[in-house]
Amino acid sequence: MNKLKLEIEKAWNKETWSTDSNIKKIVIHVIDYVEQGLIRVSESRNGKWRVNEWIKKAIIMYFSIKRMNTIELGPLEFYDKIPIKNKFKEKGIRVVPHAIARYGSYISPGVILMPSYVNIGAYIGEKTMIDTWATIGSCAQVGKRVHISGGVGIGGVLEPIQKNPVIIEDDVFVGSRCILVEGILIEKEAVLGANVVITSSTKIFDVTNEKPIEMKGVVPKYSVVIPGSYPKKFPSGIYHIPCAMIIGKRKYSTNKKTSLNEVLRTHHIVV
Repeated sequence: MNKLKLEIEKAWNKETWSTDSNIKKIVIHVIDYVEQGLIRVSESRNGKWRVNEWIKKAIIMYFSIKRMNTIELGPLEFYDKIPIKNKFKEKGIRVVPHAIARYGSYISPGVILMPSYVNIGAYIGEKTMIDTWATIGSCAQVGKRVHISGGVGIGGVLEPIQKNPVIIEDDVFVGSRCILVEGILIEKEAVLGANVVITSSTKIFDVTNEKPIEMKGVVPKYSVVIPGSYPKKFPSGIYHIPCAMIIGKRKYSTNKKTSLNEVLRTHHIVV
């Protein structure tokens, strides 16, 4: 892998790399490894997520070397550069029509894909559910036993190269129509109610104490989150700006399903 990384980094700074057949083969090898889950765009090291910039570069280079092609699936026809994943039975993945995953995304055994979309570079952990009309963006990282509810939009972040993609850790529940973009981190076992929207600039308020605690970019582990708003003064008057509110904590439990049901009942969360 270190050799592949070195070759990608060297080629990235050369304008003529696209005419080098050896570099093209290396790029394809890297995407094959991403497809198999042997390497991933971002990974946790000593409790902190780090982006593998060279893999992002390889994905961008992959777009450059691939050519537009007609893809036929029964009566359906697509016209694109990137192939569609296949052989789901052998991989132990349940795929409901019309779920589509692009080649170069990794989907673990035990995952269920309802009619949804998974983009190149994404990683989905074991026994995760991607529900109807949910989208998993390029390079997004989704952990084990996560439930992505219907209509959820998970952004990717392929560029800028140095920025982490959206990361959702293990045992997270994401309610219907949530939007999570711009490289935010949802730590393990958090619960997001329906319609929570979080970007890198969204204010997240922990309102569980006497004074609110403001943060951005990260939803701490075990947090129970609902959509909210806060007043902001403009020249024409005071208006309310969307935010996310942490209203409680999910109790640690070895029985994740029981823990989730308890928190939904206790806080009357709409999912």
